[in-house]
Amino acid sequence: MEYAMLLVTCPNARVAESIARRMVGFRLAACGNVTRPMTSIYRWKGKMRRESEVLLFLKTRKSLVDICTDSIWALHPYEVPEILAVPIASGLPAYLTWVRAETRAPGRRRR
Repeated sequence: MEYAMLLVTCPNARVAESIARRMVGFRLAACGNVTRPMTSIYRWKGKMRRESEVLLFLKTRKSLVDICTDSIWALHPYEVPEILAVPIASGLPAYLTWVRAETRAPGRRRR
């Protein structure tokens, strides 16, 4: 398939919404969804951590994953943010057509 969903953990909804607005605004993602706060447990720099985070879902084209990843990393406050790309195996054709119509590589005009 030619589509992907990016999963990005963020420290709060403000950060997640800011990233989503930039990604959708630059047409790198068609849509962003922000979850309610959740508890994340992980090891960082040798210490066990427990933090409240939100999860940002971004829907995009597979061909835009690398530029999306670089852009998110530049905007994200974490030193090493969780940015995962998951291939979309299938979906409602009309929705995927919409994702395609709403996204494009920087500098490319819609045909």
